[in-house]
Amino acid sequence: MNEIYETIPTAGMSRKEWLRLRKTGIGGSDAGAICGLNPYSSAMSVYMNKTTDEAEEQEGEQLRQGRDLEEYVARRFCEATGFKVRRSNMMYRSKEHPFMIADVDRLVMGADAGLECKTASAYSADKWKDGNIPLHYLMQCYHYMAVTGKRTWYIAVVILGTEFKFAKIEWDDTTIRSLIRLEEAFWYRNVLPRIMPDPDGSKACDEILEQYFHISRKAMAVPLVGFDEKLRHREDIVAQAEELERERKQIEQEIKLYMGDHEDAYADGYRVSWSSVETARVDTKRLKKERPEIYREFSNTTSSRRFAVRAVQEQKKAA
Repeated sequence: MNEIYETIPTAGMSRKEWLRLRKTGIGGSDAGAICGLNPYSSAMSVYMNKTTDEAEEQEGEQLRQGRDLEEYVARRFCEATGFKVRRSNMMYRSKEHPFMIADVDRLVMGADAGLECKTASAYSADKWKDGNIPLHYLMQCYHYMAVTGKRTWYIAVVILGTEFKFAKIEWDDTTIRSLIRLEEAFWYRNVLPRIMPDPDGSKACDEILEQYFHISRKAMAVPLVGFDEKLRHREDIVAQAEELERERKQIEQEIKLYMGDHEDAYADGYRVSWSSVETARVDTKRLKKERPEIYREFSNTTSSRRFAVRAVQEQKKAA
């Protein structure tokens, strides 16, 4: 019996039960977000998932296809390598670090190794170019090695309609120790005491804050203690962004002037298109005015919060 982890059978477990089980620890797909390396998630997203009672997963088409194609990716890996793989039907929990759990895709038979199966669209093929592995997937594999103790992990990807690739990831002491420290700090400093982690500027953080603080309370204004310097820095950033945006538009306008009525152009290392696009939009103002009953019937009211900052002139005190 392996001494470094406990096993929890998952065969026959409902998806709702499995999702609840995942809330009891940090999984491989959480690792990259906690490290700030996942472009689609954040530490704040993971925190919300672990600290809420909801066990419903909002699964998009991409996640559904990835799960359904997992067996195909595993089969392609076996064809390419000659290995045989099997499902474990277990969730693993580290005994030394019980906040770390792992639900792996496949185990490689006859080897001290596991396999992570991925699918990617052709639009993201460049992220796998020249042997590269997206960093949040790399952290996922290191997390699985940390929990299971296996010294090797493979990752295989089918880039839909394009190609199949696989890579071998070896145990890295420094990376795995750092990953364990980060996950441990997150679990004990944020999840257990219910302290939301700091924002990281990602879109995922925006979504979580909007979800968590969805409705504003009309009450007395709260004093922003200690934020003056950050607000001044924000003003500088806005000014720089506006200047950079103006420069970007100027360059584009120069190119458009040069192209005239030509749709395509090229330069060393670049292709430029300025094509005609026709779009049809509903004139909502006219519809509301001329057919108000139809406008009301097909209108949806949504609630969101608008963030705005404005400078306020300090009042000079009368002498």
